[in-house]
Amino acid sequence: DLPKFIDALRSLAKADASLQVTTNQETGEALLAGMGELHLEITVYRIEEEQNIKVQVSPPIVVYREGLESNNSGRAFEGKSPNRHNRFFIEVEPLSNEVTEALRDGHFGDGTVRDKDSKATGDKFAEFGMSKDLMRKIYAIHGTNVLVNDTKGIQGLHETRELIIEAFNEVCKKGPVAEEPVTGMMVRVVDAKLHEDAIHRGPAQTIPAVRNAIKGAMIRGRTVIMEPMQKAFVSVPNDWLGQVTREVTNRRGIIEDMPSEGEVTTVVGVLPIAETFGFSNDIRAASQGRAVWNTENLGFEKLPEHLFDKVVGEIRTRKGLKPEPYGEAYYAE
Repeated sequence: DLPKFIDALRSLAKADASLQVTTNQETGEALLAGMGELHLEITVYRIEEEQNIKVQVSPPIVVYREGLESNNSGRAFEGKSPNRHNRFFIEVEPLSNEVTEALRDGHFGDGTVRDKDSKATGDKFAEFGMSKDLMRKIYAIHGTNVLVNDTKGIQGLHETRELIIEAFNEVCKKGPVAEEPVTGMMVRVVDAKLHEDAIHRGPAQTIPAVRNAIKGAMIRGRTVIMEPMQKAFVSVPNDWLGQVTREVTNRRGIIEDMPSEGEVTTVVGVLPIAETFGFSNDIRAASQGRAVWNTENLGFEKLPEHLFDKVVGEIRTRKGLKPEPYGEAYYAE
């Protein structure tokens, strides 16, 4: 049934732009990413009913993001290569929401920025209020993150360019706090001290040095967890309005609006996706099946401080990591 299952997933993903399907090549597991629990439940139901395939489903997980609340400008973090012959000095800072959205929309492209394209790319960033001179020295874009070479006359640095970009990409995929994807970050290489012999600054030396420098800079600049948010529109007869609003607010939800039309009120609420598991069943129960609702994604917001340790610990434990993230001293070794 596996080939049939994979074909069914691909067909559904092609028909539904909000559904993403990836396969773990080692375990054979298929990872479905959608707009919430109900969306995923419907997808699994369709696979089982339309394709007659029984599916074993694990509990859903929420994918968070790691972002910067501040920067370490003027306090560059030093990352050392394992042989101690190379040092990279990194500063990080959060990008504006406007630039982050433009990156998300693909306005600047993605991947390594070739030398011949760097001037035009830098000029595009300048349209968003960023320094034209700085952004013309851009090395790479990964999702909503950018890497810039802000050094002056470092001999041999150009030969390590691809390795620096590789380390940057690795950190963008797995941040230092919970190994979640990073969003809205500018990384600047501000200085480097390299061994004169290229054999001593190969991949095994350069990549860990730059990776640790970026992660250490992120910890120094204060990395926060961003949680995905959702807007829910629940239309319910007025007799059950109190029960429905209670369901929303009990899930860290905020009621934004409650327009009424006759005997029906629509509750418009914003909720963290992490709190929406079981929402469908609970809303049905609270309204005795009379509520009708739909949702839309709202992007990411900073996780409240009082939940940081708990959520980070849960994510790291699920991934087989020790519950507490490393401090900056770990990355300076």
